[in-house]
Amino acid sequence: MNLTISGHHLEVTPSIREYLGTKLERVTRHFDHVIDMHVTLSVDKLQQKVDVNVHLRGKDIHVEATEPDMYAAIDLIADKLDRQVLKHKEKRYSDRHTGDAIKYQEQPGA
Repeated sequence: MNLTISGHHLEVTPSIREYLGTKLERVTRHFDHVIDMHVTLSVDKLQQKVDVNVHLRGKDIHVEATEPDMYAAIDLIADKLDRQVLKHKEKRYSDRHTGDAIKYQEQPGA
């Protein structure tokens, strides 16, 4: 998984980078097919904004959160992203395992 973190009107400190990495690690724990993630951190007056674009096999997911605290925005983004990835995983694997498999029965006299 490639993780790209950039800051818009903000310097990305090592502590923010480490915190973001540990929070986004949850996504790869639930779903292995994450190709790359692009994270943009920005500041608009008193609001801290986090945008995440995740490229999965078969789907792109975009999530954003705005909070007064950057760490609270990262927590919120991790929760939203976790829900969306689990939803995508359920949809992807529910088609394969619906339980509507054709049951083969032996034909009498065959």
